[in-house]
Amino acid sequence: MIKALNIIGFFSIIFFASCTNDIKDVLALPVNKKSPSQIGDSVTLIYTDSAQLKITLKANRMLVFTKNVKEPYTVLSKGLFVTFFDEEEKISSTLKANYGVRFDQSRRMEAKYAVEVVNKEGKKLETEKLIWDEANKRIYTDAFVKITTDKEIITGKGLESNQDFTKYHLKEVTGTIQLKNEGL
Repeated sequence: MIKALNIIGFFSIIFFASCTNDIKDVLALPVNKKSPSQIGDSVTLIYTDSAQLKITLKANRMLVFTKNVKEPYTVLSKGLFVTFFDEEEKISSTLKANYGVRFDQSRRMEAKYAVEVVNKEGKKLETEKLIWDEANKRIYTDAFVKITTDKEIITGKGLESNQDFTKYHLKEVTGTIQLKNEGL
């Protein structure tokens, strides 16, 4: 019994002694090439043009990727809320989503999961995926959409609109529901 314990003890010492790491070996290990260069929590970004407020973006978590990527991008992994302002710096529309990715060079954002756009007239767009083309001030999707106004609910597939969601076009209307008018 004592011989068996000695043998186990001997092999345990050899095992643990062989588990040390040389720092050169550790530094030679491959690194995750797509790790964020910046991380931020509870972030608010303000975009202005000629000292005029244009957009505010709020995100619970922001991961910025600039190294070892074709195009720098930002991941908004825990939700986002964007407010668009008109020439008079009044709110023209809002966009919220549970997830987003913004590509710096192409100035394009993909918003996903429970995406909602509301314009100053109260019209609401709901979809699961929406592209915001910042350069052309457009939003669009090929996904299912639901638009709610004070008079009707319109469903369809695919949409193109200005970023204020005041002028839009549904590619394919799949249904329209007239809402009850309380004034009649």
